[in-house]
Amino acid sequence: QVQLVESGGGLVQAGGSLRLSCAASGRAFSTYSMGWFRQGPGKEREFVAAIGVTGGSTYYADSVKGRFTISRDNAKNTVYLQMNSLKPEDTAVYYCAADYDSFRLKVIVPAYEYWGQGTQVTVSS
Repeated sequence: QVQLVESGGGLVQAGGSLRLSCAASGRAFSTYSMGWFRQGPGKEREFVAAIGVTGGSTYYADSVKGRFTISRDNAKNTVYLQMNSLKPEDTAVYYCAADYDSFRLKVIVPAYEYWGQGTQVTVSS
């Protein structure tokens, strides 16, 4: 069983930056691939970024490539999402998720077993 808790969201002006964190409770954190998803008001939850068990592999949605960076610190049981050059369309609740022992990074919601409760990111014009 894994519990995930996101933090770091808030209100930022367009062009600004935020760093989200996702803290995991389980000692087996390093056996999970991790993903970030987001969901805006009235929209479907969409993939943002994913990272492999060691951090050596990453994958990003086209909408955030070059602006967002996913990373992890297995010693701290934490995955991060550094968000730069934020745009109003980035406004959403951001969720982290865990995928146990995956061989490939996954981009769909059903592929992930554990989810956090989300943290709100609001980007103003």
